[in-house]
Amino acid sequence: MPSMLDDAALATLFTEARSQNAWKPEPVTDDTLRQLYDLVKMGPTSANCSPARFVFVRSAEGKQKLAPSLSKGNLDKTMTAPVTVIAAWDSEFYEKLPTLFPHGDARSWFTGSPAVAHETAFRNASLQAGYLIVAARSLGLDAGPMSGFEKDKVDAAFFEGTTWKTNLLINLGHGDPAKVFGRLPRLAFDEACRLD
Repeated sequence: MPSMLDDAALATLFTEARSQNAWKPEPVTDDTLRQLYDLVKMGPTSANCSPARFVFVRSAEGKQKLAPSLSKGNLDKTMTAPVTVIAAWDSEFYEKLPTLFPHGDARSWFTGSPAVAHETAFRNASLQAGYLIVAARSLGLDAGPMSGFEKDKVDAAFFEGTTWKTNLLINLGHGDPAKVFGRLPRLAFDEACRLD
């Protein structure tokens, strides 16, 4: 059974973590991004399906390709973020299942039903995007997950001719604490949970 994290670790991952809107110019290295993915890939997904795909956009050219898809409120913070992750999902994730889930013919669970394949891919890729945010925080990075973009434009710019589809965007780097918004309220347990 895993041991409980101490208060400092819980603060890093959850209680003091903030969605960032402004960034310090400090870069994020290739080694850090590889370490980040090595953590993310270990998080559980159903049948180990691992449908998430990630594009780490860092170059000026990549950012310019991304810019037309962004809402006005997300443009500046994305252009100045050291990395913007396109958290995507592979609509044909099941092609990797003979390797990822060799215990049985899991591929056949999805090839006959596009709806089941879509739901499984989107759900598990969203879960993996959450792992990415927590993993980034555990490596000393800040994260700013975003909606507020036109996914069809991102798909056309980055995934034309592939089976990858955009889910969400996540800015990564070292946040500027002077520009973070005040903590917003959260729902109380009784508002969001039931004990049955």
